This record gives sequence, structure tokens and C-alpha cells, in this order.
Amino acid sequence: MTSPVNNADICLILEGSYPYVPGGVAGWTHELISKQNHLTFHVVSILPRDENPKARYELPKNVVSLTNLHLQDLPDVPALDSKTTKALMQQLKDPLVTLTTGKATAADLNKILETLAPYHGKLGAATLLDSKEAWDLLTDMYEMSFGESSFLDYFWSWRALLGGLYSILLADLPPAKTYHALSTGYAGLFAARAKTELNKPSMITEHGIYTNERRIEIASADWLEETASKALTIDRTRLNLRDMWMDTFTNYSRISYSACDPIITLFSGNQSAQLADGAIADRLRIIPNGVDVERFSNIQRRAHDRPTIALIGRVVPIKDIKGFLRAVSMLHEQIPDLRVLIMGPVDEDPDYARECMNFAEYLALKNTVTFTGRVNIDDYLPEIDVVAFSSLSEAQPLTILEAGAAGIPIVATDVGACREMVMGAADENPAMGAGGVIVPLANPAALADGILYLLRDKDFYEQCSKTMRRRVATYYNKNDQHMAYQGLYAAVA
Repeated sequence: MTSPVNNADICLILEGSYPYVPGGVAGWTHELISKQNHLTFHVVSILPRDENPKARYELPKNVVSLTNLHLQDLPDVPALDSKTTKALMQQLKDPLVTLTTGKATAADLNKILETLAPYHGKLGAATLLDSKEAWDLLTDMYEMSFGESSFLDYFWSWRALLGGLYSILLADLPPAKTYHALSTGYAGLFAARAKTELNKPSMITEHGIYTNERRIEIASADWLEETASKALTIDRTRLNLRDMWMDTFTNYSRISYSACDPIITLFSGNQSAQLADGAIADRLRIIPNGVDVERFSNIQRRAHDRPTIALIGRVVPIKDIKGFLRAVSMLHEQIPDLRVLIMGPVDEDPDYARECMNFAEYLALKNTVTFTGRVNIDDYLPEIDVVAFSSLSEAQPLTILEAGAAGIPIVATDVGACREMVMGAADENPAMGAGGVIVPLANPAALADGILYLLRDKDFYEQCSKTMRRRVATYYNKNDQHMAYQGLYAAVA
């Protein structure tokens, strides 16, 4: 942490992102700070335990301080005495049970904070996780709802979830006039603390819906497979560990929404999920992403010999790069001279990136597919014919807007705001028509068919190209986005 030299105007709170992990949210954050240069910012970056990250962005001059907050990194202080610790655990039990198995509210968070407050500076892992009294609390919670699940899996789940929670609740709150979380989850909890403890304005901007993204991760967690299979034969009043993880993160969202006003997202489709997780309707606002329309619309097409498609994004599982490669393999049968660019960092999940590269070679695509790594897309856009997205989860990808502003048609899975950006919002007036093709989730054949349709039907291609240019210029200009946040910060403060 760099010492907060003064009371920042805005405390921005991010999880696993800026300034260490490049991507859509990080780039958005960097630009937000840079454009709101009349304000000062304190950045809180929530990171995994023991991670020693390398900055990928140079902080703008109006960032006055930076805090790295490591999950499960609790203070190294001696344990409290047994009598005090037992009383502490008894007070924590009910709100923690509700948080991990029920429907928590801000009152549950407040109860936990009030219980911890008298011991400020005296609590750490020795008391909260490693004491005999913590063990008794763990076993009581296990027997209440998870007695048919693997105790070992429950033990590590309990420690991971509560270790993460305690690290957020025990960390110092940096001084600021307004607290702005860029997701629910741990970032939203931190903002909720600021509202509860300091009575400071707190707000959220959600690009993607945090609980949806955690649901995908939890569903694919291999170490929970045994629990899930056992759950088919046990008393259904008992929960399984997937329920515990999902209920906890859903409750983090519910608590975040109850504390924050306004609750901002990028497109209307996200709002139904926010309402389902407890958001209050009259706090909801939409501020779409925007791009530099002039910059991308001035990119000149360049003659090239091979039909070229690109996937622009991080090489990580949620982008379903392997599904995209399956679609490319089908396309290659129809277009032997196809050129494919996978443009994005490969270092976020090196094992997955290596698997994708090996899979491309297995599919005999070595001379077709190029993994470019992190590049300046302006250098490549002049020769790209179609931009494709195979993502399992998205919010409002800037790369769709950037490619669209350059007149490149899009083929994308029906996630997040992709349909709205490519086909137009329901209230678009006048309706502009299709800017590409939207395909079902996890369907390589449909993805391949959509790309092939654009490459072979020149009239449809030209129509989509013009439509994307017009739609982005009309609805997704970054100047509108920056003015909206300037007004919002002034109103909240």
C-alpha cells in the first residue's frame, strides 16, 4: 500500500483487475481515471493471497494512492483468550450461517462488523480460523447443513470463504469522499463497509454479473464433483458445497446492492439479474461502454490475400477458445486458405493457453491459426474481415464496439450485451438491422456457419458493415460515457 496522502475524491475498488491484469475492465478503469482528471482517486486492488503482481498500467497522476488487499491474508496477531474467543464465535455464528446458507441482508453484515469492531487490531487468523473455538464453529455449521458432504471439502471451503470475508472486513478503509466498486463480490463488500462504517456514498458499476461468472466457475470445479454425485442420493434438505459457495457469493451481491446507490450496469439485460439478486429497482442505471468512434472509423481497409477472422480477447476458459478452434476446424474445410488470429494475452492462464495451442495443432490448424499475444489491434483491423466471439460470459465487450466502428461485422455468442450491440436494442428507433450474426452458446457449428455466411454473402456483409458503423457512432460514443460519469460523481458527492 502507498500511504493515502489525503482524502481522495473517489476510492475505486476492483477484484483481480487493474492495474495488474489487462482486460476490458482494467482498460475501462484506466480510461475512467484519466478522463476524470479533475478528481483524485485511491485504487484498492483485491488480489489472491501471496500474489506479487506486476503492474501492467502506469497509474495516472490523479491516482494519489494504491492499496493491494490480499484475500485470506489476515493480521499476524496472537489469539485472544479462550473465553473471549468463545463469546466472539457465538455472536458470529448466526450471521455466518445466514451468509453461507440463507438470504443475508445488510443487517447480517452489520452484525458481523459490530461483533468484530471492539477487537480492532487484535484479530487475525489465530483467533478467527485456527483456534479451537473456530474449529467448534466450523463443525457446528457443518453438522447443521452439510453433514452428508465431504468434511474435508467443507473444511477447505469454510476456510477459503471466511478467510476471504475476514480479510475484507479487517482491512483499513482508505479515506475517500465516495466509494465506487466495479463489481459486487469482495469489491462490493468493501464498498458496503464504507457505507456502513463511514456513512460515505457508495456505488457499483457492474460490467458482467459477478454471481453469473462465479456460477460458471463453481459448476466446473472438479474437486466438488464427488459432493455433487453424492447429493443425488442424500436427504435433499441438506445442502451441497456448490450451494454453499453460490449462496455466499449471491449474498455478497445482495449486501452490496443494499448499501450502494446508484447501481450501474452497461445494458438492460443485466438488470433482471441484478433485481433477482436483490437490487432495488429505483437505484438501477445504465451507462453503456463507449469507444473512440473517430479513431476506429478512420481505420482504412487494406488489401489482403486470405480471408481473415479474429477472436480478440484473453486466452482463458470463459472465452471458450477451444470451442472457437472447433468452429475454425469446420470453417477450414470450406475455406482452405483461411487465416485466423487469436489476439489477446496468453499469460493469465498459461496452462489453458498451452492446451489451446496444442489443440490447434491437433486439429491440423498450425498454418491457419496464429496466437498473437497482446498486440495493438489498430495494426491488425485493416486486414480482418470478421471478428468472432465464442465467450461463455461477457458484459459489453469493447472489442465488438471497436471492430464495429471500423466497419467489421461481428459473429458472437448470445451472452451479455452482444445481441443488443450486433442486432440492436429492442427500443432502437429507427431500427438499423443486423450488424452480424448472433449464435447459441457453446455451439461451434453455429459459430462456423455464421462466419461462413458473412464471408460468402457480400451484400449481407456490406449491410452489416454499414450497420455496425452507424450503431456504434449513435449509441456507443465514449464522450457520452465520460460525461455521464462526470455528472454521476458530482451528483453522488
